[in-house]
Amino acid sequence: MKPVIVGLACLLSCIITHASTLTHAQQIAKENGITLYNQYKTAEPELRIAAEAGDREAQYYLAEDLRRTNRYMTEEAYSWYTTAAEQGNLYAMRQLSPIKSDLCIAMENCPKGLKSAEDWNEKLISTATELAEKGDGEAMYLLHHATNNLEWLEKSAAVGYAHSQFWLASKYAQGDKFFLFPWEKDAAIESLLKRSAEGGDPKGITRYYGLLQEKGELEGARYWLRKGAETGHTVAFSNYALFLSDPNNPLQLPVDLVKSYGLMSLLLELDGGGDMLPLAKDELPRIAARMTPEQIEQAQAFAKEWKATHPPLSYFPGKLGF
Repeated sequence: MKPVIVGLACLLSCIITHASTLTHAQQIAKENGITLYNQYKTAEPELRIAAEAGDREAQYYLAEDLRRTNRYMTEEAYSWYTTAAEQGNLYAMRQLSPIKSDLCIAMENCPKGLKSAEDWNEKLISTATELAEKGDGEAMYLLHHATNNLEWLEKSAAVGYAHSQFWLASKYAQGDKFFLFPWEKDAAIESLLKRSAEGGDPKGITRYYGLLQEKGELEGARYWLRKGAETGHTVAFSNYALFLSDPNNPLQLPVDLVKSYGLMSLLLELDGGGDMLPLAKDELPRIAARMTPEQIEQAQAFAKEWKATHPPLSYFPGKLGF
């Protein structure tokens, strides 16, 4: 196994030594790669450009893409995780920490790295703790995943990390914390989702709109559904597109076939996986049947403008992967 260790060491040394600010083209490749990854499309070529230039976030996403594509920890994925972790990427450290549970262990083909899983877990905890002591909510979020201690998630939510607020609401809903009275639990969940939505977390926004809809608070639900669609989150986006063509939609949104068709047509771009492409293919003919040719042209122009002025569509898969 020595050649593997030496090869990995050389890879780390070469990339870390030459890590530098990305050129404009490399930055564009990184952003495109992350967008493609979040749309379940082939992202490796774009991510590799920035990863080989030394960008630790691109290195992490490349490792995730390789692992997701192959459904297990390949040697190359492990190498990129290690490269990113050596540069301080906490998510990469987390993915290296539980490697003993990965399929590659059962297959006995895991590369021998420079640190053990236990070493990486200790490094993650020590690094994240130092950041958490300075008020870093994302570090607290990762400490929760590293230690399975709910208190870290609560601390992260308390300092305003929007994704932790969403995650903590989900934990409470699953019964991970005891509440004496059901109304206390419901109030805590609603408060967390409201703060998560206000903090801009796409999943928090979508969950909060759903909660308001369930409570019959339609004005608030309409507002947050639009906000969710504007983030590009596929769930909120597709619901918004659907409701705009349905006179009986549950939020009582006024019908706007031009917007509905335009938004729905953008879902055709999600041809890498997920359930949005079949939805768009089914709904577009139904909407078009109620439109004039002029309205369809207007819808196409609306879609073009929306795409140019809003974030890319995204499934927002968890950053810690599967």
